[in-house]
Amino acid sequence: MRLRAPRNRVPGRAIGWWSVQSALFALPLPLTFAILWASIPPTRELFMWFTLISLAPGLLYMAVMPFWRYRVHRWEVTDEAVYASSGWLWQQWRVVPLSRVQTVDTLRGPLQQLFGLSGISVTTASSSAVHIKGLDQKAGDELVAYLTRATQAVPGDAA
Repeated sequence: MRLRAPRNRVPGRAIGWWSVQSALFALPLPLTFAILWASIPPTRELFMWFTLISLAPGLLYMAVMPFWRYRVHRWEVTDEAVYASSGWLWQQWRVVPLSRVQTVDTLRGPLQQLFGLSGISVTTASSSAVHIKGLDQKAGDELVAYLTRATQAVPGDAA
């Protein structure tokens, strides 16, 4: 098995999915402060500063994270292994030989479904897993079917 970076990118729709995720993470606190700013006149100046201070890093996060993750997230499946690179601040690159694969799971949250995306989790006997997030739903289903067939055909420890 030759170690190398994975070749396939996730579809561009993953940027939208990650953008919505980042907004759901970054905006509740500034919105809460903004509501308090608007509704409690004696504390308006204080909550104005809280709103601005909490909004600035949130907007930076929302502007950078989805595109950075898209640049990093890659995956590939060969006859020998599953490769995946992921993350944005803490990046990881994982390789799982097909002979070690025990389970292949499909992951689809509500936001992923909204964007027509899914993810898969490939788990080994040592309970380490490769997660490929942001796949096209059809590609994810085909990948799960392929890995199920391929792992049954590959002799090895997990068979």
